[in-house]
Amino acid sequence: MLPVIEQMLVLQDRDRRLLRVKAELADIPLQRKRLQDKAALANAGHEAAKVRSRQIESDRKKLELEVETKRDFIRKCETLQGQTKSNDEYKRYRHQIETTEGEIHALEDQELVYMEQAEGAAKELAAAAKVAAELKAESDRHLADLAAREANLQKELAVVTTDRAAAAAVVEPQALSRYDRILLTRGENIVVGVNNATCGGCHMKLPQQVFLATKAQKEVANCSNCGRILYYTRDMEG
Repeated sequence: MLPVIEQMLVLQDRDRRLLRVKAELADIPLQRKRLQDKAALANAGHEAAKVRSRQIESDRKKLELEVETKRDFIRKCETLQGQTKSNDEYKRYRHQIETTEGEIHALEDQELVYMEQAEGAAKELAAAAKVAAELKAESDRHLADLAAREANLQKELAVVTTDRAAAAAVVEPQALSRYDRILLTRGENIVVGVNNATCGGCHMKLPQQVFLATKAQKEVANCSNCGRILYYTRDMEG
């Protein structure tokens, strides 16, 4: 195998590691956002349960105030009823008292409904609080693990970048330029083997001349279809 091919294979190994590390680093913000969104969703459910519970309690207190206002009205009517000497006024006050008592009974029935709703809302709130707390704890653990993973990947990136630069430095400039162009267009498979006269990158049959040039190992050969750099070893079928 040509020395330059061996050098580019080493470089390719560094580039594959570099691409993997960069891909993992690029995915970390997405993973972090998914964790944060999940915790935020649970927290939003908890907040919604709080709002519902508070609203029910507020509505119930409004009913209590309304009931108390009507009871004050009844007390006033009873006082005026006791003071009047007119039979018609007496009946009118009596009618107002009875009507208001009926309204109070209806309000108290509604208050019972609110009390039942408040009990259910309290249970929902407790359950939502538990879920939110558990998801936050879980999210915090995963976020901490992710932060540690990110820090390790940043260290690995620095090492691999240095290794890549060292590997590139020994490759002849013209060959390196060709390699880098293919890296931009073909990704991590730049230098590929030839098996049964077929390109290991695009898997197309090679023209006889290209295959023989690759097999001869006297110069760097490229696939006539995809442009990748080719190499051949004795364990590959002809």
